[in-house]
Amino acid sequence: MSSPPSPNSKFGPYKQALAALSQRTRTPLPSLIISFGILHELTAIVPVAGFFFAARGFGVGEGIVGALAPRPGSEGEGGLAAQLRESWVGERFREWMVEGEARAERVGRRYGWFGYEKGSKPPALSPEEQAERHAEAVLTGRIAGDVANAVVAYALTKALLPVRIGLSMYLAPPFSRTFIQPVASVVTRVFRRKST
Repeated sequence: MSSPPSPNSKFGPYKQALAALSQRTRTPLPSLIISFGILHELTAIVPVAGFFFAARGFGVGEGIVGALAPRPGSEGEGGLAAQLRESWVGERFREWMVEGEARAERVGRRYGWFGYEKGSKPPALSPEEQAERHAEAVLTGRIAGDVANAVVAYALTKALLPVRIGLSMYLAPPFSRTFIQPVASVVTRVFRRKST
């Protein structure tokens, strides 16, 4: 039997929490971790796709990007949109939109989506210059069409991270018992038969 994790280690509290969850739900820890990983990815892919198609269907991607882009000389401007732009939430959302713009370009160039030519190469820039280019596109609101929809979908999915983690933790034990453990037992039986 292995010794309990040291509470003084960096990951000690997490290991203890996972071990307690594994014991409480009677789910093997490796199966629980695999379930959490799969669910965490699913709770990212499904919202990104849903938000993308919703933004595209309602035609709101460009409007949201434009509304959150800071406007020169708009300091002290009233209204809900101005307050949101100036707030911590608006600033954080813009950071996620910059990340989303970089990812949308990378995915678009790889698969030929969002108006990019499949396999096309981005301009030869240093990583810092690329980051500046993406930030400028978001901060000036010069993102249009499906790229804007993808940027909004990415940012909204990032905003849901705490909910996604909680949902993944909550659903990991039943997902493990329903899918991971049965698949693992079938794989184990197949390998046992081959070795005999």
